[in-house]
Amino acid sequence: MAITYEIVKAVSADLYGSSLKKIPEDTKAALRQARSSESDDNARATIDTMLRSADAAEQTMQFVCSDSGVPEYLVRIGTEAQLSGNIKQAFVDGFAYLVEMIEPPLLMHVQNPLTRERGYAGKDMPLVSYDLIDGADYIEIICSPKALGSGRWAAMEIFTSPPLDVIEKYILECVLKAGSQACPPVVIGVGIGGSFDYCAKLAKQATLRELGKRNPEPAVAAMEERLLKAVNKTGFGPMGTGGDSTAFAVHVEYAAGHGFTPVAVSFNCWINRKAGARIYNDGRIERFE
Repeated sequence: MAITYEIVKAVSADLYGSSLKKIPEDTKAALRQARSSESDDNARATIDTMLRSADAAEQTMQFVCSDSGVPEYLVRIGTEAQLSGNIKQAFVDGFAYLVEMIEPPLLMHVQNPLTRERGYAGKDMPLVSYDLIDGADYIEIICSPKALGSGRWAAMEIFTSPPLDVIEKYILECVLKAGSQACPPVVIGVGIGGSFDYCAKLAKQATLRELGKRNPEPAVAAMEERLLKAVNKTGFGPMGTGGDSTAFAVHVEYAAGHGFTPVAVSFNCWINRKAGARIYNDGRIERFE
């Protein structure tokens, strides 16, 4: 058996649709935790509204937010996976199928950056990046749509052999610049090192880590905890209403590089959109968040 064009088309469409209508379980748990520890009355009321909205969207199969953004996929291909058909085209056709079938309808969020023309299709859309998994007999697809709140405030700067305090200062400057416009409580992904493009990929991937899991390296985990405390002292709070809950987590990933050190910062809004699936050679589909 093999992983076919038809399966990838159907799964990629389903993942985008479900990511718009269901908040991940780790994120709902983080919202409840934020509600219990929040000291500000307005912030608690805002989180209550978020939780009600999440439940209502899931029960009625409506969008949690009308800004559905654009589909973005991370695809990890197992080296033992057997592929059949035009797999890359399957993502394009899956998106087109979803546009035609999904209820409620999607808004035209795909924009040509040169002409500003909007529609449902465009160059390199959906946005797909690829990686490999040694020894795996499956492909793993993660859909994490990017909308204005989660996408607009991402940033990167390249330093020359910066000390750790300079890196952390820059990360906090990005958070202060974003303020409440990234729709907090946010998940903040940080990439450090590598090259320009690789660092941005690390930051994006860091946002996808399960909430509650720290980086396995103690020094990096301590950095994550230190940054999270600092972010939550900014006082922006949920949707800018004030309070202690500006971020669910700060996730840091790094790579070795040269003397120049890129630092990238990425945000996921409070919905923390992500949905994943593994498709095995034998046709099994295993969903995860």
